[in-house]
This record gives sequence, C-alpha cells and structure tokens, in this order.
Amino acid sequence: MHQEPKAWIYCRIDAPEDVQGMLKVQRKQLMDYAEQMGFQLKGSSTDLAAGNSDVLPGWEYFLKTAPLQQVEVLLVHNLSQIHRDTCQALRILEQLQKMGIAVYSPLEGKLKFGFQRIIGRMEGIQ
Repeated sequence: MHQEPKAWIYCRIDAPEDVQGMLKVQRKQLMDYAEQMGFQLKGSSTDLAAGNSDVLPGWEYFLKTAPLQQVEVLLVHNLSQIHRDTCQALRILEQLQKMGIAVYSPLEGKLKFGFQRIIGRMEGIQ
C-alpha cells in the first residue's frame, strides 16, 4: 500500500502583524497544493518576521517537530520564505535535504539543492 509523503506547511510574512490576511492566503494555497500533490499534512507553523531574522519561533517549532512527525516534505510559498538571502536559503535547503526533507513550492515546484555547492565555492574565490 502506497503511503502519502508526510508534509509540513511553513508560512511567513515580513511584517509585525498580518493586517491584510496574507498568512491565510499563503496557508490556503499551500493546503490546496498539498492536496493536489497527494501529501499528508502533519502540521504547520508561521512567523511574522523579516526574511533575514534570526528569531523565528515558527521555524524553530518546525525543526523540532519534523523528526518527531517524520516529515518528508516542507511546503513554502517560495524560496524567500526560507531566507531572503539566497546563499543562506540554499544552505538551509541543503540541511533539510540531509534531514531527509524535500522542499516544494506551488510557484517553483521541488526546490533543488545543487547550486549550494557552486555558490559555496564561489564565496571562497577572492
């Protein structure tokens, strides 16, 4: 019997509060995407913070809970939900890959990790 991959939804906006309801819109879009892709939702978390903020309780909750829930897929609106800095985002994506978690976006499909090595090498070049 085929089991649906276990997924987690992570939403974030760069604002102190969600006055326009953008988190609700993101969450609905990601829930629809999860259903379309055949993912089994195990949970979700949100943050109201800048994309380069180090204080992300929703993200920390995901990182603590994902292994316990055996999460295999993280759903985000787009790559900048992980981090605004592309190099940082790719490092995080590589860490998630090592944890056995694939990252998907309805806007970008499955996010790839291969560029991280190239960027890492470029950062070392003076």
